[in-house]
Amino acid sequence: MSPRKTARSSSTVNTPHLLEPRRPGRRAGRLPAVSVAVAVCLGAAAVPASAAGTAGPEPVVSRGVTVPAFYDPPARLPSADGALVRTEPLPLGVSLPGLDGRRMPGTATRLMYKSTDAGGGPVAVTGAYIEPSAAWKGGGARPLVALASGTMGQGDQCAPSLSLQHPLTIGEGTVSVGYDNIAVYRFLAAGAAVVVTDYAGLGTTDRLHTYVNRVDEGHALLDAARAARSVSGASVTSASKVGLYGYSQGGGASASAAELQSSYAPDVNLAGTYAGAPPADLTEVMKGIDGSALAGALGWSINGFAQSDPSLKAVVDANTNDVGKAALKDTSTMCVGDAILGYGFTNSKKWTANGKPIADIIAAEPKLQAILAQQRIGNLKPTAPVRLATGVQDDIVGHRQARQLAVDWCRKGGDVTYEAIHLPDLGDKLLTNHLVPLLTDQGSAISWLTDRLSGKRTTSNCWSMPLQP
Repeated sequence: MSPRKTARSSSTVNTPHLLEPRRPGRRAGRLPAVSVAVAVCLGAAAVPASAAGTAGPEPVVSRGVTVPAFYDPPARLPSADGALVRTEPLPLGVSLPGLDGRRMPGTATRLMYKSTDAGGGPVAVTGAYIEPSAAWKGGGARPLVALASGTMGQGDQCAPSLSLQHPLTIGEGTVSVGYDNIAVYRFLAAGAAVVVTDYAGLGTTDRLHTYVNRVDEGHALLDAARAARSVSGASVTSASKVGLYGYSQGGGASASAAELQSSYAPDVNLAGTYAGAPPADLTEVMKGIDGSALAGALGWSINGFAQSDPSLKAVVDANTNDVGKAALKDTSTMCVGDAILGYGFTNSKKWTANGKPIADIIAAEPKLQAILAQQRIGNLKPTAPVRLATGVQDDIVGHRQARQLAVDWCRKGGDVTYEAIHLPDLGDKLLTNHLVPLLTDQGSAISWLTDRLSGKRTTSNCWSMPLQP
């Protein structure tokens, strides 16, 4: 696999296909309303490009934001999955001094650790571990929550670990908001340790982020849980109960990790998984994203899968026009805010050589159908109890395909708590039907998962699926 960046002196990218991002010239004119709301909740301040991280000479710059030298993987990685490559202190963007001298809500450490990608090769992944100041309020020893962030983008400046340091980042045409920081802080307040994964290629400067690749994401989340045990000062051990938490892209990652845990990471003591709005069937999810406020995510998906499978180069080249090729380059360094402002409500017909939507291209290409079929979540039984929540009005990560995942798991004998979230229709393709359940269900999701970490039993409601929307 060709490296994404070959020198820290370059702000452009070397990729194996048509994906070389250009130096972007588009600037963010305004923040999406949801970004502003979350930023206010986090007490965030805008971070100028020069303050986006401490880097050595000749830094990598992504859309005006300096990526710290920490995120450059070494030439060689450890052999063990979850082994730490390096760590450094991570100052939290929202933090207060505690009465005992420790920072509240905890002490954070930036991580780089080794994982295995979908092709079976070694990959460096970054993230963050936070040791809470609060005592664990549940039963037993302090547990660990491995948190998979929702969609942040594909540019390295969008990495969740960077958003913990800078909850709001604004660069040259880039806007990144750490909206999952709220969930992180709520778990810390309960006394659970938290480890956050950046996923493969998000933050690390050697490759593109393989967006919604179920194996890469599931492995990265499980290996983050392994890596947390080796952090200096960490109170968690191999015996600590582990909970997986994620919504949207993160819901897909946590769902995938729940399926893969028994074979890939049996040493992770999994107690429960929350999978909110999981993109379980990408064929259906791409239809929902196309023409929506988050249409730019189509570019991230295509970029990531083309990197993972070089044989897709010819298929992508043959089916995209010049506008599409330029969009793929552009989106590969974008965060969510950039994508909304730059490609919101774009119809994929504008990107394709024959003027048909991407869904039609996939339907006509057996290779593309096979790739997406391999990404289907629901073919394996999750190891531990799972709470799956989906908004019945969700038109981005479609409700029906998320409900089908619960059905698939129930048929395999999984311990599934299915929650259909009833809200009014808040606007077609605006992201509101997808994002509002994240906030309205978050308290219940965190309570359910902390109960599993406390050793409390749960009862599957698979019996009720025929009655559930």
